[in-house]
Amino acid sequence: MIPAEQCWYKSLAPLMADIRAKIGDAPVYLSYDIDSLDPAFAPGTGTVEMGGLSTWQALEIVRGCAGLNLVGGDLVEVSPPFDTTGTTALIGSNLLFEMLCALPKAQK
Repeated sequence: MIPAEQCWYKSLAPLMADIRAKIGDAPVYLSYDIDSLDPAFAPGTGTVEMGGLSTWQALEIVRGCAGLNLVGGDLVEVSPPFDTTGTTALIGSNLLFEMLCALPKAQK
C-alpha cells in the first residue's frame, strides 16, 4: 500500500516498473477505485479523496500494468447521482479502455 502523499509531485512510472519487477509472471487482477483520484478530476464518487491522485498518474498506473500477466480487471466507485457533468464516468471509461490495452496479447 502506498499513500497518495508519497505520489505527490512525481511520475508513477518508476513505481510501476518496481511493481512489475516484484510481481513477475504471477497472475494479476487489476481493480481500480476511481475515488483514488482528487475530486478536481473525478467528483462523481461516493467518497471523494482530497489530495488524491491526478488523471495522468492514474494513466501511469494502468499503463504501467502492461507486461504483467493480467487476467482481468474492473473499475469501481463511479456514482452517477454525484457525477452531474459525466466527467467521472468519462475518466472511468478511459481507464477501462487502458486496462483492455494492457491485457496480454493472445499468442497464435
